[in-house]
Amino acid sequence: MSRLVAGVRSLGHKRWFARAGRILVPVDRALGILSKGRFVAFGVRDLPSMLITTIGRKSGQHRTNPLLYARDGDGFVVIGSNWGQEHHPAWALNLVANPVATVTLGGKAIPVRATLAEGAERERLLALLMSLWPAYATYAKRAGGRELRVFRLAAI
Repeated sequence: MSRLVAGVRSLGHKRWFARAGRILVPVDRALGILSKGRFVAFGVRDLPSMLITTIGRKSGQHRTNPLLYARDGDGFVVIGSNWGQEHHPAWALNLVANPVATVTLGGKAIPVRATLAEGAERERLLALLMSLWPAYATYAKRAGGRELRVFRLAAI
C-alpha cells in the first residue's frame, strides 16, 4: 500500500474528512462520469473505486455515485456508509427498491443485481470492506444506531 493511501485511510476517521468528503462527492462524481469510471476516488491508486448507477426510487431517473468497492470472487461489495450520517444514502435506498444497477469500472459498464447481505454473509463481506477502508468502523459508530447496509453486486 502506498504512503498516500495509508495517509488517506487514516484521515478517513476524522470528522472533518467526512464533512469534506460529502462536499467533494459531486466533484468526484463529475470526474468519474467524464472519465467513464477511469478516474474515481480522485485518482488515488490502490483504492478500488467505481461508479454505480441506480434507478431513483421516486423519480425513476438514473442516479450515479462514486463508491469504493471490494472484490468478492466475480462480484463487488459496497457499503451504504453515507460518511456516518444517520440516514441511508439515496443510492442504497434505490437498490433496495430496485436491485438492478450498472457499475462502471475503467470505462466498462457492467449491469449488476444487488443483494442486501445479512447475517454471517454480511459479516464476511463487511470484513472485506473494512480491510479496504477501516474508517467504515468509525462511520458505523457515528451513524446513530443505523446499520450500514452492505450489498453484493453480481453481474447479470
